[in-house]
Amino acid sequence: MEYTLASLAQEQSELGLSVFNYDFIWDLGQRLQARAKAEKAPVAITISHGTDLVFCTVLEGATVLNLDWAARKRAVAHQFHRSSLSLRIEAEEEGHDFNKRYLLPDSHYFATGGGVPLMGKNGTYLGAVAVSGLPDVEDHGMIVETLRDML
Repeated sequence: MEYTLASLAQEQSELGLSVFNYDFIWDLGQRLQARAKAEKAPVAITISHGTDLVFCTVLEGATVLNLDWAARKRAVAHQFHRSSLSLRIEAEEEGHDFNKRYLLPDSHYFATGGGVPLMGKNGTYLGAVAVSGLPDVEDHGMIVETLRDML
């Protein structure tokens, strides 16, 4: 799939959650883990409630470095309430360096696909989910497909 800023904004508006609690986070994490296992995807998966990390796993073939990448992607989704993929595309289209523009250290923030904010139907930021280990658009797609299956 080819993503655009418009398609990503539409996607985010369609993924508003009516329920967000620890049971939901556990279910989302377990579904992502099952999908990754079925696809033999070597990924790290993290989910936060606000800024608190409440789900974390590393699947076979992934390393703790993937956890670092997931944390950077999740931080972008948290800071901007937008997917890290949308911020990568925006930076590419506008021709700027994401980290320099926003004065963010690349050791903590990285705009590449795989970080998705978890938003309430009313637009309130609730948390974020990140996947790291595949090409960035595939990391993003794994999250979105799993969320769509749950809604």
